[in-house]
Amino acid sequence: MQKLASYSGEGDFSLGKSMFQNPIESGIFSSLGHHAEVYALPCKRSRVNAPFVFNEEVYKKQKTTIEVLPDECLFEIFRCLDGNQERSSCASVSKRWLMLLSTIRKDEISQTSENKSTHEDLENINGHLSRSLEGRKATDIRLAAIAVGTAGRGGLGKLSIRGNNVARGVTNFGLKAVARGCSSLTGLSLWNLSSVSDEGLIEIANECHHLEKLDLCKISGISNQALVAIANNCPNLTELSIESCSNIGNESLQAIGQNCHNLKSVSLKNCPLVGDQGIATLMSSTSCSLTKLKLQALNVSDMSLAVIGHYGIAVTDLALTSLSKVTEKGFWVMGHGQGLQKLRSLTVASCLGLTDIGVEAVGKGCPNLKQFSLRKCAFLSDNGLFSFAKSSISLESLLLEECHRVTQCGILSMLVNHDTKLKSLTLKNCLGFKDLSFKIPSSRCNTLKTLSVHNCPGFGNGSLMSFGQLCPELQHVELTGLHGITDSGFTPLINCCEAGLVKVNISGCINVTDNVVCEMSKVHGGTLESLNLNGCRSVTDASMVAVASNCLLLNELDVSECGITDFGISALARAVQLNLNVLSVSGCRLVTDKSLPFLLKIGGSLVGLNIQHCHGISNSSVGLLVDRLGNCDILS
Repeated sequence: MQKLASYSGEGDFSLGKSMFQNPIESGIFSSLGHHAEVYALPCKRSRVNAPFVFNEEVYKKQKTTIEVLPDECLFEIFRCLDGNQERSSCASVSKRWLMLLSTIRKDEISQTSENKSTHEDLENINGHLSRSLEGRKATDIRLAAIAVGTAGRGGLGKLSIRGNNVARGVTNFGLKAVARGCSSLTGLSLWNLSSVSDEGLIEIANECHHLEKLDLCKISGISNQALVAIANNCPNLTELSIESCSNIGNESLQAIGQNCHNLKSVSLKNCPLVGDQGIATLMSSTSCSLTKLKLQALNVSDMSLAVIGHYGIAVTDLALTSLSKVTEKGFWVMGHGQGLQKLRSLTVASCLGLTDIGVEAVGKGCPNLKQFSLRKCAFLSDNGLFSFAKSSISLESLLLEECHRVTQCGILSMLVNHDTKLKSLTLKNCLGFKDLSFKIPSSRCNTLKTLSVHNCPGFGNGSLMSFGQLCPELQHVELTGLHGITDSGFTPLINCCEAGLVKVNISGCINVTDNVVCEMSKVHGGTLESLNLNGCRSVTDASMVAVASNCLLLNELDVSECGITDFGISALARAVQLNLNVLSVSGCRLVTDKSLPFLLKIGGSLVGLNIQHCHGISNSSVGLLVDRLGNCDILS
């Protein structure tokens, strides 16, 4: 306002001259191109040499408007507005006003209005609002509206932006608007934004000092410079996730480690400039705070694993994926580093360096490990698994996926270990299983509650019978895509489960028939809560009659692609004690409109009904179901 009062017509504050030194910034207000309609004041007025002639009609049409004022004057007016509500109201007038208001920092608001704004903020919960922009909705205009609008409603706490809007996506201007208007920001997630660079994130770092969570994915324009600014200005940072950012490297991790002493979680994926030096500095600097660490597709070697094994004294969750330069020595040193005493969950995937020797060392060096997931570890065999099981006596959950050297011999040997506490075992796509008969020892594994086997072609009746005899306390059984399983293998398992089956999924086991379902309903009808028979083509109405008669607690039933008819649906409807919440009959071609009254009766308790690809059910019946079952989500 002082410039306006002292204006003499020749100074910097003149009509048509921008208040911004950077012509790109000023251009945002004067013109947004053909994508937005924004008022633009001409730089010079044309001179007219003709004599002035008063025209009453023209005079009447001319209206005095605030829009004739340049951006500099409007800026001075806006920063004097009384409170956030008034600024929000002005922002709704036009894009030009919105963009101008979004450039006002908190320290640029006049003292009188700032006092009122502070009073308003005290009446709101600061920083509890969340906003998410995706695809076409991710634009600078929307970010400017969020920056101005959320200030009067408690302040923005979390912001997620997932582009990429190529036509008019998010740029540095949008991030700057957020930084100026949302100083309460604690969480920021930026994905696939090609027009964002260091400039925008540095502004966030300079203004949003309460930032706790930062997630960057596929942003090549951001480099170490921006991350260093975050490290220097955001000491409360607790979670950092960086994925596919080609210009972020060791310098960033060193700055983060040295300045962010509250850091608890770090995830680094596919960043080619991140190496051993960055990991070493990060781990040594945050050894007392870092609890979760995920490294994937990085150019790190055995040195990084050695550092993790020594300095990871607070780490409870560790994931190592696709580390091609790590060898057997790295895992051996990590296990013998004696620093991972608090580690509870470990995932190793696509690491050829994990061998039997490495697994045994990890078992000895991580005495409190409870969850262990091994995916695509080609050199792991039964010997390593057995040695690991003897060392890691706290293990409760084990997942093996595409570990083709592991057989049922190694698995069963691990289960008969007297000290085992294993509760859950999952096997996926393991080709090493051969359906052989084993002599079951007298000892039993009374801790295993969950058995999941997916697409292991060699897993047949013999393997299933062995698990049934060895693990009598099984309650959750999931066997999917196992064509070698028949009634003769599944029935003994049913009779061996002393605790009572609670959840059973045998989807894709095409050779299982009504005999198994009827026997299961009879023996475990008092405990069974979820039953998935998807794709069991030999299951018919007889199974539905058995389920309706015996299963008292069943709340989820999936008979998709089965051989049931309208009679089977009617049997379920007649059951007095059955109280289903979810029913799926997708692909049951023999279910027709005759089932409509029965579905309506069952629907009294349903929250989900799947009748997709039931060609016998007409559109009118579907419409009636939708109208009558208002509390049920129907897929048709």
